[in-house]
Amino acid sequence: MRNRLRYHVWYSTRQRIVTSALVAALLTGGTLIAVDQANDPEDRSCAAGVERPVGSDECVGVSSSGFEFAVPELKDVVQAIDRENDTLEKDSYATVALMLPFTSTDMGMRTKILHETQGAYLQQYRANRESNGEMPKIRLVLANTGRNNAHWEPVVERLDGMTDAPDRLRVVSGVATSSAPVKAAVAELTARKGIAVVGTTITADDIANGAKGKDPYPGLARVSPTNRDEARALAHFGKVRPDKALLVQDTVVGDYYTDTLKAAFAGLLKGAPYEPQLFTSPEDPTEEGTTPNTFRQITHLICDTSADTVYFAGRHTQLRQFINALGARGCRDRAFTVLTGDEGSYLGGDKKLNRAALSTRVTVRYAALAHPDAWADAAKAPKTGGSTEAYETFTDLLARAAKPGLGPIGATSLNDGQAIIAYDALALAVHGIRQAPGEGEELVPAPAEVAGQWARVKGSLRVEGASGWICLDNHGNPHNKAVPVVELARDGSQRFVEVAWPEGEPPSKTCLPPGGAGS
Repeated sequence: MRNRLRYHVWYSTRQRIVTSALVAALLTGGTLIAVDQANDPEDRSCAAGVERPVGSDECVGVSSSGFEFAVPELKDVVQAIDRENDTLEKDSYATVALMLPFTSTDMGMRTKILHETQGAYLQQYRANRESNGEMPKIRLVLANTGRNNAHWEPVVERLDGMTDAPDRLRVVSGVATSSAPVKAAVAELTARKGIAVVGTTITADDIANGAKGKDPYPGLARVSPTNRDEARALAHFGKVRPDKALLVQDTVVGDYYTDTLKAAFAGLLKGAPYEPQLFTSPEDPTEEGTTPNTFRQITHLICDTSADTVYFAGRHTQLRQFINALGARGCRDRAFTVLTGDEGSYLGGDKKLNRAALSTRVTVRYAALAHPDAWADAAKAPKTGGSTEAYETFTDLLARAAKPGLGPIGATSLNDGQAIIAYDALALAVHGIRQAPGEGEELVPAPAEVAGQWARVKGSLRVEGASGWICLDNHGNPHNKAVPVVELARDGSQRFVEVAWPEGEPPSKTCLPPGGAGS
């Protein structure tokens, strides 16, 4: 018979203890779980090597896995790059990173990025498949620095960690805007990390080596002329009289494209009777801001002069606003020619451009970095400085990319020149990697060896680019590079006019920079 007193005292007490312990454990465990959940950061990864920085919804980083940064138009070409990378055997390749603001929200920039990625891929394919088996093979990865290149620092750190095996990163290409973040990124990559850089469309004179004989960016090479060279080529082409010209310039601080372009244009206008007309663009130059109001006033003042040529030093959004305002000027009985830098290439696809302005005796011409008609016709093309053969090698690849195998790579267009110049930039990167000596039995040269190759890219060692010959001086700058002059037609299309030259005429057959150019 059960002892009720013993049961009540013993079992009831035991149950209370056990129950209390269980409740305490559950409460403690729940608290720990809650604490762990509170301390567990949100998963911000997007893909291997890519994540969303705190406070941002952009996926930035370095992708080698076919991730297109949530940009739909990039899908085809990124998948093509991924397929090509998948064919490469272990230890057979060097890596080149294409560093661009892939998640830019500016439609002109997004089009530029698509075309640059397509051009880089075509050169990767050619280097791996159609170069007589030369080694090492080339692996292409995409480095997204985010809108306005705001996240360049973590991307550069990630690239620095890729120089050893298995990546063996040797060159960073792209770096395609002459802005303060890009200037800082190039300085960090070259001067502090020792990684070679090949700029595609950077044209600012102060993101370059050689000024006063100094190289602040050791290992930087460029395939595009500087703003100064673009301005000199335009001056030789247009034969502009300083007394009949004036300058419209942006006063924004820290935009190296605009700063060096206005300095170059100002150098052409020494002794001109008119002071520059000034405007200030927004901090983000892709925004509309209030500059249309300023341009309406400036066009009144232009009508008060006897000038017939306007040099414009500013970005493409403000250029479009200025042209629209000039089309509505009071003195429409007078003709004006607007001359500007390579930002003019964006206008062909700008839906906000009032094309009727081009029918009011306004001619817009710009110094392009490349154009599909510059070397297309052997009978009309210059005899030196480039070749139809090199250009047709590029267009043959582009035609085949419309079909499975090499392609598809998405919708293509060559009128803005971006695909052509990115193709040439990667050709220079491949040249540097393959000309540099490897270490022992290693196929891939050391980073410093690649950076040391640029001074020898000249003469018979030049790169036969689709945009023209790439002959570099001792500081990695292109010598007397072809500058296609392009006119914005009345329907908004981009019409090739002719090839101009910084030196006034094409380079010699040897394409060797003169003494003093790169000493």
